[in-house]
Amino acid sequence: QIHVVESGGGSVQSGGSLRLSCTVDGTYRNFHSMAYYRQPPGKQRELVALISGDGRTNYADSVKGRFTISRDGAKNAVHLQMNGLRSRDTAVYYCKAEFARDYYWGQGTQVTVSS
Repeated sequence: QIHVVESGGGSVQSGGSLRLSCTVDGTYRNFHSMAYYRQPPGKQRELVALISGDGRTNYADSVKGRFTISRDGAKNAVHLQMNGLRSRDTAVYYCKAEFARDYYWGQGTQVTVSS
């Protein structure tokens, strides 16, 4: 059984920083990628950042230059460093672990940015 466990998040003022972490627990094979998505109030879930098994990264245009995703393979963990936060970054952030034949979501963590 695979579990995706998230930590971090919280409230911060505009311009501040937060760090999200995501850990995959359990035995797995054929790891493909890990990513963070977010869902702002009343909107659809959207991709924020992704890191593949070979370390390649992909970011939404709205966060490029402000957010950085990194992976700690030894700990099966991914981190999302968020700098220069804006009110529009307010959302529930979800971690997704994707494998060759399946994927798993974390429980979500709230990020609130006040202006």
